[in-house]
Amino acid sequence: MSEFKILSNCCQPSYAVEEKRIMDLDLPIAIIGAGPVGLAAAAHLIQYKQKVIILEAGTEVGANILTWKHIKLFSQWKYNIDKAASSLLEKYEWEKPNLEEIPTGKELVDKYLIPLSKIPEIREVIALNTKVISIGKKNTDKMKTANRENVPFVIYTEQKGTIQAIEARAVIDATGTWGNPNPANSNGVWLKSEESLRGKVFYGLPDILGESINRYKNKKVAVVGSGHSAINALLELEKLKEEHPETEIIWIIRKERVEDAYGGEEKDALEARGILGSRIHEMVDKGTVKVHTSFRIEQLKENNNATITVNGEANGVISEIESIDEVIVNTGNRPNYSFLNELRTKVDFATESVAAISDLIDPNLHSCGTVRPHGEKELRQPEKNLYIVGSKSYGRAPTFLMATGYEQVRSIAAYMAGDIEASEKVELDLPETGVCSVNFVNAKSVNSCDTDTCCS
Repeated sequence: MSEFKILSNCCQPSYAVEEKRIMDLDLPIAIIGAGPVGLAAAAHLIQYKQKVIILEAGTEVGANILTWKHIKLFSQWKYNIDKAASSLLEKYEWEKPNLEEIPTGKELVDKYLIPLSKIPEIREVIALNTKVISIGKKNTDKMKTANRENVPFVIYTEQKGTIQAIEARAVIDATGTWGNPNPANSNGVWLKSEESLRGKVFYGLPDILGESINRYKNKKVAVVGSGHSAINALLELEKLKEEHPETEIIWIIRKERVEDAYGGEEKDALEARGILGSRIHEMVDKGTVKVHTSFRIEQLKENNNATITVNGEANGVISEIESIDEVIVNTGNRPNYSFLNELRTKVDFATESVAAISDLIDPNLHSCGTVRPHGEKELRQPEKNLYIVGSKSYGRAPTFLMATGYEQVRSIAAYMAGDIEASEKVELDLPETGVCSVNFVNAKSVNSCDTDTCCS
């Protein structure tokens, strides 16, 4: 069947015949990212007997998690295992971990993600060491609307220097935000002066007591940030200082009071996180760490002697912290949308989250426990059959929970399989007092959560 369409060609109208195409339903649904949420998406789609392909840039599943393999999560196993994935694993005599225990990043990968990746249903459809560099619509650029919904996605990947094009009928982007850090600079802008210091600045959670010990021992180390990633780094530096007493520890935070970073301590609903708050409280009281509060970093600058000076403002006064050897930055992460540039997306300008959920997850208004469940309807993009899920769907908001991501992809998988009723029934058993922390600020309880705490 054909249709005629008038095309503008300077001042002279011309006519063209355009063939209507129907989407090939035998094409796979492509899942980008083989972390917990990406693999959960695959598990749900497989249960619905949908054809899938999983594309993972890393050399193994959970590659991003393994960058903080030595760190414990705050939530128990029961919040970190997807139901469909568990159902698939149990078919192959999987040794389920104690659901009440709390795993490290490495345990999450070794005891859950790797076994999941090795079951036949997943092993046959996963492509590791395969980086997605761009996605478009077949023979159709972003500007063209006619027949757009009926042509497949074309996913361009790179594997060992070879470029390959893969067609798919739908795309689920579960790439997350880890590995795309925010700068130390308080206004969020990357400056060349900071970028040039990559050899002396670490973004994330270094293994201070393990493989990175020589980098930090007997050095003057500044930690930037007040979340639990920063606190973990500070506590490891304290242990390092016990063995290497010349180690100096600096803590730079934007908060006016250091007490606001301690959380609920013994009142925290999650015991492991409460203990962390109590330990950093003790560390500050002992004077093991020098704290700079209300400090807004404006620039990291390398000195002639190869040390770093942190320039900024503290309580409105121009200030600087000098002679720093190493900086550990824990100021959150941001999503990478570059490979989606040729697709039609709708992203909130402030949170950089999926636009339809921005009001639900705005950290100025919500904690992880007050975000209502949401699914396919909220996550669908203007580009039909494109979904952004997991922590990337939250953009720069630090309130994402792994269990939330599992419910997102359950809903999407149901919709893609035609089970509309199941897709619209979005529920999440996530009692606020059971997962999120309680911070006591001026005697008023405030719920909060970081992506590196009760999440992945």
